[in-house]
Amino acid sequence: AGPGSYTVGTMSERFDCHYCRDPLQGKKYVQKEGRHCCVKCFEKICANTCIECKKPIGADSKELHFKNRYWHDSCFRCFKCYTSLVNEPFMLRENNKVWCSNCTATEDAPRCKGCFKPIIAGDQNVEYKKMVWHKDCFTCSQCKQVIGSGSFFPKGDDFYCVSCHEHKFAKTCAKCKNPITSGGLTYQEQPWHSECFICSNCKKQLGGKRFTAVEDQFYCVDCYKECVAKKCAGCKNPITAGFGRGTSVVNYEDESWHDYCFKCTKCARGLANKRFVCHNGKIYCAECPKRL
Repeated sequence: AGPGSYTVGTMSERFDCHYCRDPLQGKKYVQKEGRHCCVKCFEKICANTCIECKKPIGADSKELHFKNRYWHDSCFRCFKCYTSLVNEPFMLRENNKVWCSNCTATEDAPRCKGCFKPIIAGDQNVEYKKMVWHKDCFTCSQCKQVIGSGSFFPKGDDFYCVSCHEHKFAKTCAKCKNPITSGGLTYQEQPWHSECFICSNCKKQLGGKRFTAVEDQFYCVDCYKECVAKKCAGCKNPITAGFGRGTSVVNYEDESWHDYCFKCTKCARGLANKRFVCHNGKIYCAECPKRL
């Protein structure tokens, strides 16, 4: 950009300054809008004012202009980094300040929630719920290690890596005492890993299956029948209380029966919850021994 609206020269003819009427012959003068004036009057009356330093832009100065705003060439520099913007791209921002393209990009860039510095194009970053961090600024609230693009768990305004979240918030397995990070099950209000809640005998997982507990040990149906359940003195099969038919048990002198197996040896009448007689190791109703 240049002056454009006036001409500077040395007067060879007889002219007087339009303002102070001093003769201009042989002197440097300025012609503006058809009027001739001396350099002194030009700077005092006609010169544009630099928007940066607020001083007149004299006839001997190089003038730059943009949208009816004027600068000395030496004043036309970035408001932020002070780099000269002569022949450089720029942007006019608030308060008539000019910025270079780099400072403009930095100023308009989103701010990292960790370090509060701008995240400029090309920076690796992490975004979550309209918030953004430099990748190396996104750290665990507990151990302060960089989470970066790894997995994390949000808790209010804090963020936790998988390991810290497990130790701080996850439920602890009643058997192995390690955190339960996913899945698991609950028995008697205690949490268990699925792989920890197993049959004490065959080691098969019991989640979703029928089982019974004996003295803090868990057994699947088959192992309970084979290893734990008492044998019925009548049918010789396991008495599996809680599994299907035969939930009631009759005990007498260290022997046990299914309730439906406890019957008179002679007449086969069911004797559960009834009077009976034991004769020569056999069970009879109250009437049948009289007929023997």
